[in-house]
Amino acid sequence: MPAAVVLLSGGLDSTTALAVAKSQGFTCYALTVRYGQLHDVEIEASRRVAARFAAEHRVIELDLHPLARSALTSSEVSVPKDRPMAEIGAPGDVPPTYVPARNTILLSLALAWAETLGARDLFVGVNVLDASGYPDCRPEFVRAFEALAQVATRAGGFRVHAPLIEMTKAEIIRAGLALGVDYAITHSCYDPIAGAACGRCDACLLRKKGFADAGVADPTRYA
Repeated sequence: MPAAVVLLSGGLDSTTALAVAKSQGFTCYALTVRYGQLHDVEIEASRRVAARFAAEHRVIELDLHPLARSALTSSEVSVPKDRPMAEIGAPGDVPPTYVPARNTILLSLALAWAETLGARDLFVGVNVLDASGYPDCRPEFVRAFEALAQVATRAGGFRVHAPLIEMTKAEIIRAGLALGVDYAITHSCYDPIAGAACGRCDACLLRKKGFADAGVADPTRYA
């Protein structure tokens, strides 16, 4: 079976991307990065997800806090709450939860592990339709990184899979459920309260809407 490295945050999208990779016959190696985010809830979620899919799982630390200012890495920046859905991901909207260059850095780490393993496939759960306007969730970014991977490595021949990139949250949820994903063990919230989702940040609002649009009960534990 071919091997693939999957970036796994423990959230809804990355979990579904792992399920897709598994369903396509890949032996999956899941990579989670503790990049200086203010809470560990998603790290614990990633451990649960990796165990559920029997993926070899590595959690590494690379603190971006001193370099990449964001509401996710600095308590001095507030996480937006209760934004209208029409505002989230609107043209030009790049909220303070964007972590500068995060996906470039995380994919680079995944690429290093893939080359070491002899794998040629990387999976990432980026999504542009129901995303929060992050520039590194666009198809142009994925194509550019894949091109970079060919010249930045000794081996070359890498493929960057973004199977969810043009799916709505509802479509992602339906696809994941069909592949056996238990979304109760995932975590999406940007500002959890005692381990529970806040229910008001962009990630929570998009997640809630996704389950509602899919006609599926939301298993998330909200504060």
